[in-house]
Amino acid sequence: MAIDAYDLSTSAANPAATAAFEEAVHGLAAHRPSTGAALGRALAADPDHVPALALKGFANLILAREELAAPARDALAAAQAALAAKDGGTADERALVEALGLAAQDQFSQAADCLDARFTDRPATFLPFKIAHALRFMLGDARGMLAASQRMMVRWSADRPAAGFLLGCHAFAVEEHGAYGAAEAYGRQAVSLQPDDAWGAHAVSHVHEMRGDTEAGIAWLEGSRGSWSRCNNFSFHMAWHLALLHLERGDHEHVLRLYDEEVRPQPTDDFRDMANAVSLLWRVERLGVDVGGRWAEMAEIARKRRADTSLVFASLHTLIALVALGDRPAAAELLMALQVRAQGDGDQARVAAEVGLPLARAIAGMGAERGSLDRIAASVPRLGGSNAQRDLFVLALAEAAVRRGDHGAVQAIRGARRRLKAEDRLIEAVDGRTPSNARLRALR
Repeated sequence: MAIDAYDLSTSAANPAATAAFEEAVHGLAAHRPSTGAALGRALAADPDHVPALALKGFANLILAREELAAPARDALAAAQAALAAKDGGTADERALVEALGLAAQDQFSQAADCLDARFTDRPATFLPFKIAHALRFMLGDARGMLAASQRMMVRWSADRPAAGFLLGCHAFAVEEHGAYGAAEAYGRQAVSLQPDDAWGAHAVSHVHEMRGDTEAGIAWLEGSRGSWSRCNNFSFHMAWHLALLHLERGDHEHVLRLYDEEVRPQPTDDFRDMANAVSLLWRVERLGVDVGGRWAEMAEIARKRRADTSLVFASLHTLIALVALGDRPAAAELLMALQVRAQGDGDQARVAAEVGLPLARAIAGMGAERGSLDRIAASVPRLGGSNAQRDLFVLALAEAAVRRGDHGAVQAIRGARRRLKAEDRLIEAVDGRTPSNARLRALR
């Protein structure tokens, strides 16, 4: 048994594999584009490296694409076989594999709980903590994120392995609960301890956006650009935050330049990149700005993903793109796929049934019971992601309520939004007029 640099107990005996795996864990923490290559080197040096196999499985699942479910299951099977060959491996390895088995069955919540339980006496062990944090983020489980990070903070100290990265996760969990002063302090401390902590920097950017501190937010993001611009596609998301701040300033030309050069510089099929692009273009159009042919670039990907309901959060962004493109048949197929998903089992089936399908129908302009839109808005956190990301859905529901003349729902949605985010130009634009976007009207 060995303890690696991040306090994980492993059965690995190959020094090259251990070094490469530690590099991969740092890459995971810092959102580095080299993470996958480092993980590959670890497995090339030791094909039975259990934590590397587990991380490979989780990485596939977190990408939320239907074609990656099989590689995730393959990684799980390989990890289970490696454990058997090592007489059960270490307790830490068994915990990672057990949690991966749950996650592979669309039980992300149970997987995160499993990691908490197996590391209850060592809640600041970075890799299981970070994986559980990521799973809960995808579920929108802000309460679970904060509870886990509070347990971690009991053991946290500045000299712990990955101290800055751990603190950055805590900053984000605190921010999602609206404690913006504390979140900013934790996030800034995280970045001071670990300048590569893009997640901590990200938490601070959320604070500025939610407070409406536009100038301070731009200064923070530009000041930390040297770090986050070296990230993998997380750099696109940081640029998305920067673009939102410039949008609030009314600098539309700058926003579109950021979109082309930093938010959507590549036509990728990653749901996170699509979410950035879709939500930014939707907002820009609501402020009366012509986005040209930018929606068309996403058409092929949106149509390709119209039946993929691996993650309802992703499906709803796909739907918004299809609505913007005026593709009624593809939008109808996606709605049917969500209806089928809602009848299944697992976390995402429940999300589809309870909020995803009703919200999808509202986005597509289909009829809904009067007064239901504000109830749907109250359930939006279950979709996953952050408050800032889900704000797109809240705005879309407000727009639907305006379109239907449901003024009670409009006021309820605005009030709920105001408890998290400062009033801005977007809510005024959505509330103040019926959308003139012909492509959106085409699906009504």
